[in-house]
Amino acid sequence: MQEFLSAATAFPAVLFGAALAVVVLFWLLVLAGAADHHSFDGDLDTDLAGIGGVPVTVSVSVMVVVGWFTSLTGTVLVHRSGTTGLTRAALACAVFAAALLLGWSVLRILVRCFRRGFPDEPPPSRQDFLGRICTVRTGSVSSDFGQAEVTADDGSTAIVQVRMLAPADGPVLAAGSAGLLYAYDDEGEFFWVSPYDKALDPGPPAPRPRTGARRTPRRTPRRTG
Repeated sequence: MQEFLSAATAFPAVLFGAALAVVVLFWLLVLAGAADHHSFDGDLDTDLAGIGGVPVTVSVSVMVVVGWFTSLTGTVLVHRSGTTGLTRAALACAVFAAALLLGWSVLRILVRCFRRGFPDEPPPSRQDFLGRICTVRTGSVSSDFGQAEVTADDGSTAIVQVRMLAPADGPVLAAGSAGLLYAYDDEGEFFWVSPYDKALDPGPPAPRPRTGARRTPRRTPRRTG
């Protein structure tokens, strides 16, 4: 026990020990609801460091834990070697560098495994609403005004700006009408919509017959007598 305490309070294990205490305190605050584990994600660009896709707090925690165990083990070995003076200081610095390098290597491996198991999904986009049926929520829809409600894949709804080319006989989309979002205007940030009639929807295309399929010839029945 005395050997453990002596190594834990010596350089470089004492640096990682202090960082480990901060990490433990932070995760206790997260469990208590007083902090968010995504608190520092917007402050650092982890993609440049090759560890993107994982919260910064998780990455730092992994490096600190691995570094603490490595530095503690290395410090114990340095103490058991019996070296003193500059030699002992050089070995301690080498242990510090090895702890950082090993912590970084373990983190990169874990992040790589995490990316393989959980590939990145493209962020939601307004283009995902194209081809969807919407419900008009304003009194009418014209070429310069209109809003509609559309449902996303996850079941959530969104109110989007819609516009419709003015027909010759006046507006045909009123509140509660169904419309089809068929195009998006990036500059105006609105969708072009057209009236939708479910009765005119042809539905999904019929499957094509497989090429090269053999047809069974029809047999002509024989006439008896």
